[in-house]
Parts: sequence; structure tokens; C-alpha cells
Amino acid sequence: MKNYADISLIEYLKKYFGFNHFKGNQEVIIRSLLSGHDTFVLMPTGGGKSLCYQLPAMLMDGTAIVISPLIALMKNQVDSMRGFTEEEGVAHFLNSSLNKSQITKVKEDVMSGHTKMLYVAPESLTKDENVQFFKQLKISFYAVDEAHCISEWGHDFRPEYRRIRSIIVQTGVAPIIALTATATPKVQHDIQKNLDMLNANVFKSSFNRPNLYYEIRPKLNTMKEIIKFIKANDGKSGIIYCLSRKKVEEIAEFLKVNGIKALPYHAGMDSVTRSNNQDSFLLEDVDVIVATIAFGMGIDKPDVRFVIHYNIPKSLEGYYQETGRAGRDGGEGQCILFYGYKDIQKLEKFMQGKPLSEQEIGKQLLMETAAYAESSICRRKLLLHYFGEDYNADNCENCDNCLNPKVQFEGSEYLVLALKTILAVKEKFKSEYIVQILMGTINSTIKSYEHDELDLFGEGSEQSTRFWNSVIRKAQIEEYIRKDIENYGLLYLTDRGRRYLENPVPVMITQDKEYEDGEDDDSMQVGGKDGGGACDEELLSILKQECKSVAKKLKLPPFVLFQDPSLEDMATQYPVSIEELKNCQGVSEGKAKKYGKAFVELIKAYVEEKEIVRPQYTVVKSVVNKSVNKVFIIHSIDKKIDFADICRARDLDMISLLDEIESIVNSGTKINIDYYINDALDEDKRDEIFDFFRNEAETGTLEEALEAFGDDFEEEEIRLVRIKFMSEIAN
Repeated sequence: MKNYADISLIEYLKKYFGFNHFKGNQEVIIRSLLSGHDTFVLMPTGGGKSLCYQLPAMLMDGTAIVISPLIALMKNQVDSMRGFTEEEGVAHFLNSSLNKSQITKVKEDVMSGHTKMLYVAPESLTKDENVQFFKQLKISFYAVDEAHCISEWGHDFRPEYRRIRSIIVQTGVAPIIALTATATPKVQHDIQKNLDMLNANVFKSSFNRPNLYYEIRPKLNTMKEIIKFIKANDGKSGIIYCLSRKKVEEIAEFLKVNGIKALPYHAGMDSVTRSNNQDSFLLEDVDVIVATIAFGMGIDKPDVRFVIHYNIPKSLEGYYQETGRAGRDGGEGQCILFYGYKDIQKLEKFMQGKPLSEQEIGKQLLMETAAYAESSICRRKLLLHYFGEDYNADNCENCDNCLNPKVQFEGSEYLVLALKTILAVKEKFKSEYIVQILMGTINSTIKSYEHDELDLFGEGSEQSTRFWNSVIRKAQIEEYIRKDIENYGLLYLTDRGRRYLENPVPVMITQDKEYEDGEDDDSMQVGGKDGGGACDEELLSILKQECKSVAKKLKLPPFVLFQDPSLEDMATQYPVSIEELKNCQGVSEGKAKKYGKAFVELIKAYVEEKEIVRPQYTVVKSVVNKSVNKVFIIHSIDKKIDFADICRARDLDMISLLDEIESIVNSGTKINIDYYINDALDEDKRDEIFDFFRNEAETGTLEEALEAFGDDFEEEEIRLVRIKFMSEIAN
């Protein structure tokens, strides 16, 4: 092997990349690889991992095989490398996005010696024709990017990654450099073991990103909070992460409707659109990308100023990597996560049907993330501890918990009780089980082990589950206990923990926060359910009186004009124009124009008289819900198709169909279902129910009608006539 010991790396760094100095460990990592050593690199996002294999590839004889998980990542890296040199073929990628002629061109360039870096997906690496092709090459080294994909404990496990070593053995052994931005000690060991590089030179950079601000917000009024945040950071680049493709599309559309330059990005889009959207973000034609976790890996945009998580990620590694895309230039980076326990429940459901061991791993990773979200300990301290790094500062001064610290309590007696309980069950159970014993919970598992007979059973029942979780987490942070990752997170005492039991000292504990289960904002409708603040009771009373007065003149029940939730939203948002009124809950465009004039004038006068500062940021436009089902139902009703046939066509039962039709009518759309009602109900029934809603009903709800009619009519009959009434009279 060529001797690179005496060459000036700074000279070549300047020549190929235009930089005058290395960052962090880059130079020693590069020298390790140049000297032929297997090299493991653990470097946070923004630390300059790519350069650690790009510069050696330019210097060494042969072609470096760079194994990368995403097509978008490869394209970005290849474009970047081509920008550094006049040689077009210096970097290529080989993946499923290429046609036959393009693949031929790539192979010709590689065989001619022009190509210094060949990016391949793990799936492409394992194809027989590619294995045969690689055997013909002089391979300088193998770079395994996003190496955490090897480990089942990593946040983006890819089974194909576990075949990399066997392919290397077939194609020709050369030095390996494995790189990742996120790996716990367990994941790091998995990577090195699987790649057969346990003797590699290991380089770890600090995971601390002092410029990143971490905050968890409850999942309440989520979309309104996001609009408010983005408008307060006008013109700044940001990423919003969601779990589902559907939610990505909805949120991107919602932002656009509200004047924010945003585009979606997910794996379900065609490659051209996806690539164009990515380029639009990089070129700053748009400010915000709404994406699944597929976006951002390797995206070299240094000035992303905020990363918002609409859903909680599946693991802390995933969270750390995604937030790491903010502030890569060392400038401002705000990381906001909206947390509600319903997201945890959804992710747990997604795991059903997977192998039991995979479910266990997934649940443990998810619980770690939930614990992080609910904890009142410094966010930075928790994250760094998770990655095996100590953070000794008492206050990082750049997370919500440190900037708004909670009251602490002296918790040595509780800590001792928790440690004793772990020992009492022979250190063979997880934290959830320890808490159940402390709380005195009776279940079949506890009975089968006879742990309900322990002296400690129920000793902590005066406290909450959340309380004991915070005690156990404090014990982990202080390294009194550890989780046995190999055995799905069983708790055991460290030597430090055993010494603490012998000689307890005072310890301050902060109780974890409580997060209510808020709205999921699934409909992207903004209004009362997304409220902008407390309802103005005085204004609400005035609006209700006005509603009765106008309704009396029109000889209509008040609820036909506006129902209580609509009036409450008006008394929260203070709309002073018809345009703003349309954004209140349950107020369609037709309703606003038909009945709204008197109400907005009244609100305007009230606001001026009371000198109220209106919460302008809450007045946001909602996206008209035109789901495929709703459009199909409207068209079918226009064609007078029987409801049973509509149900069969859309795989709905009658209750679900009526729910959809009610939603359509409540949004202000006028439809005519007389053709169905006339067959389903006789005239007397129709008239009696219709008259009830017109002359007797006070609220107009289904519940009120059911109570009034008792067993005289079926619920379906009442719902049908109520739909007819609301469509004809209210709309």
C-alpha cells in the first residue's frame, strides 16, 4: 500500500474542497484510513462525516465503494463531488433509478479509472451482476455510510446492511470505514461486530450541539402553534417531520393555504417530483419541507433554522439525527417536538404482527423517547447520556427544562426504595414491572412470581406511576442502575448504586411533566377545537342573544344559524370580517355570507369598546376537506344512487356512510337525499321529525331528538331527516 504518512492533507483539502482547515477529528480519521486501518466514525450531523471518506477516495488508487441507504442521499453527494472538480465522472451512483444505458456509462467510467467514488445502495451491492463487476475493480476501500442501519437496535434497521461483510469478502477485502451520526454503545458494538471490524480505530466526537434549542410542547392546537411559530420565524428554512405520507401531504397543503412556502417530501411521490421538491428547498424557492424521515439524510443545507416534529419519532436516535439537521453552520437551530401519548399508542399498533423480539426492541426504543419527552431533566443531559456521554453542567441554558426549571424535591428515600425493589426481584425485570410492584399493582405476572408477597409491595402506592418513572430515570442518569440492553432492558444495580444503598446521600429529583392527550388535528380544520385562547364569556353571552334575535326574525331555530361550538369559537378568535368568520368552527362560506354580517359587526364593536388585542396568529385558513370518499358520495347522491350501493362501492357500513354525509352537510355543502328518504320513510314520519327540528329543538343535536322521540323512531331515520333539515334550512 502506498505511504501517505508524509503528505500534506491540508494542501489536498484546499485543492479538492477549498477548505483551509479540518473540523474536529477529520484529519486523524483520514490518516487512519489512508494507513489501511479499519475505521469507525461516530460523528454528529454537521460534523463533516462525508469528507472523512471523500478526501481519501480522491487520494488513493482505485475506486471507493460507498454504501448508502437512500437514492436522494446518493444524488446529493454525487452532485456535490462533481461540483468540486472538472472531472464529470469522478463520482457516480449505481441504483435502481438508472436505466440500462446509464448503468453502462457508469461501469465504463469506473473501469477506465476516472471514477474515484461509486455510491451503491445495499440492495444493488448484493446483486450478482454487480458482485461480478466489483470483482474486476481495484477497490481502494469500502465506506459504510449511515452504519446504524446494520443494527436492529438502530433507528433505521435495514436487513440488507447485515450482508455487507459477506459481499466484501466476495468482491475483495479492503479497509472499511463505517460512519454514523447516531449510535448508542450497543449499536456501535453491533456495527463493528457485523462488519468484522472489532479492532478498528474508533473516533467519537461529542454529541453535544450547544447551538440547538430543544423543546417539547403538548399536542394541543398543534397546527395553529406551527403556523404561529413559522410566521414568527418568517423567511427561515425549516423541516417538519411526520410519521405518515398522508399527514405530510395534508400539512404541506395547510401551510400553503396559509401563505407559507412549503412542499411535501416522502417515498410515495414519483422520483422527479421528490427530487424537484428537495432542490426547491436547497435553492430556497420554498422555506419549509414537510417530510417523512426519508428526507434530510446527507442534505447539505447548513442554515436550517428549525426542525419541528409533528409526531414523536420511533427512537431517540432517530430524533437526534433529525434534529441534527438544524443549525449545521453553528447558528440558530430550534428543535420543537409536539408530544401526545396517542402517538405512542399508534406506533405500538404499527409493531403488531412483527416478530416478538422486534416488538420488544421497538417498544423499548419508543419508551425511551416517551421518557425523554415527559422528563423535566435537562434535555441535553438526557440525550448525551443516552449516547454514552457525560454532561456535567447543571443548566445547559438552551432547552425548555433548563430555561423553565420545575420545583425539585429531596428524593433519597424514594431512590433507596426503588433500588431495593430492583434487588428484591433479583434484577430480572424492566422498569415498568418495578413501578407496578412499588404501586402495589396486582396482575397475573406479579402473582405468578409471588411478588405481591414482598415486604416492599405497594410501599410507593401513595405516589403516581409518573412519579416513580422520574425516580428510576434519575437513578439511571446518576448511574446507580443500568438497563441490560441484551435482555430487553432489565434493570440492574451498578457498583455505584450498591454503594449508594449502603450510604444514601441527599439527591434532588424533578418530577416529570404531564402531557394531556390533545387533538390529532387529523382534519386540518382550524377553529374552536384548535382554540386561540380562553373563551370570552361576556362576548359569548352577547353572541347567543344575537343568534336568538336573528333566528326569531327569520323564524328559524337558533342552532340553524350557528351552533354553540361556532359561537364559542367566535368568542375566542374575535373575527371582524366575513373572511375571518369562515375560519371559525362549523362556519361554512355560505353560512358566513348568509348570516354573518350582524355577528362580525357586533364583534368589531365589542373589540373596539373593550380595546381587545386580537390574537391575529390564530386566524388561519383551513383546507377544504375533499377526501376521495366525500367526493364520490356527493357525486353518487347527485346521480341518485342507492345508499346500499354507495356503501358497497366504498366498503362502508350505513353508520359510516351517514357519518360522512353529516360531515359533508356540516361543512356547508347542500345535498338532496329526498330520493332515498322518500323510499325509506313514509311521509308522516318525515314530517314529524322535520317539524321537531324546525319548531321544537333547542340544540338540534341527534341526542336531543333521540330523547324526545324515545322508541318511536329508529336512530337511522332521525339522522336521515336531520341531514335533510340541516342541508335545506341551515345551508
